[in-house]
Amino acid sequence: MNFSKNKSSKLFLLLGSFAIVSLILWNTNSFFKEFKEEERRKMEIWATAQSELMQSSENRDLGNLHLIIFQNNTSTPMIMVNKDGSTKLNNFPEEMLQDSTWIQQKVQLFKSENTPISIDYKGEHLATLYYGNSAMLNKLKYYPVALLLIIFLFGAVIFFFFKVNKASEQNKLWAGMAKETAHQIGTPLTSLLGWNELLKGSGTATEITSEIDKDIDRLQTIADRFSKIGSLPKLDEVDLVEETKAAYEYLKLRSSKLIHFSFKSQIEQMPVFLNPALFQWTIENLVKNGVDAMRGKGNISIEIQEEGNHVNVLVTDTGHGIAKSDFQTIFNPGVTSKKRGWGLGLSLAKRIIEEYHKGKIKVLSSSKEGTIMQISLKKL
Repeated sequence: MNFSKNKSSKLFLLLGSFAIVSLILWNTNSFFKEFKEEERRKMEIWATAQSELMQSSENRDLGNLHLIIFQNNTSTPMIMVNKDGSTKLNNFPEEMLQDSTWIQQKVQLFKSENTPISIDYKGEHLATLYYGNSAMLNKLKYYPVALLLIIFLFGAVIFFFFKVNKASEQNKLWAGMAKETAHQIGTPLTSLLGWNELLKGSGTATEITSEIDKDIDRLQTIADRFSKIGSLPKLDEVDLVEETKAAYEYLKLRSSKLIHFSFKSQIEQMPVFLNPALFQWTIENLVKNGVDAMRGKGNISIEIQEEGNHVNVLVTDTGHGIAKSDFQTIFNPGVTSKKRGWGLGLSLAKRIIEEYHKGKIKVLSSSKEGTIMQISLKKL
């Protein structure tokens, strides 16, 4: 049976596990209460024996029973306070018997742990017995806490397992959808290529067929991108400046005239290991997010800078900005500020840069004046 794909089995496993641990916890708590009651009965017997001993007016033999009761109590710490204020301590270190402050602290502690036992004889109050929990009882007292911690950790592990499992299933689903999309695009693309060749042969203006060729190439690039989702892409040694500029030029030609583009590079060439199709997809996602943030009007700039062993690509927009608390979450799948958005663009960009290219992508800075996104890649 595959528990990862069977929701009822998952629920049964989770509930069954919690039921077992809860049963152990309940039994332990019951045992603790019984053990505590047993200790109290033992203390009451000791108090009764002590009462008989204190009322013995003659130094006569009271029998072996009293002696056995007194000798058998070697685990429960106790303090007997006589009516004259004197104290008698059992089961304590010898060095603490003369410390009156420590004894008073123990009396208050025992009072909070167990109800004191009054030692009386024929209506006369002789002493009060204060007793604490034995070492065994103290261990049992903290055992339920340990079990609760185990339950919490167990629940956390189960939650993490299901979360990772669900994320893995979603990744497989998206990868399958992406590959299927690439496959479906391939059929009309083949037809478009054929129709465009017919247009060229029929004397259609070169400007028209040339633009159709560009869009066909673009569709082929998109299909290639989708086909790479879910598999490890091949990285080639290419010029980062050239690939970035190619993405910039394409977006500039096909964007609104209300968007002002600018490109700047401190270097003429920068060889890096890249998958050009996926890298340009990342640039397009960042630019399109910037355009959406500006609501179709503003400035977009792309700049390439060297920084030690790395080269940075900065994409700047003049949009409304991103809250600092959202700098990390915007890269999570499904997070979007657009009404019709899927929240996949930045998530894909992060995967492309960090998982495939072993680089870094982050929000470098953001304010009401705009946002700067940074891609950092290692130089060759």
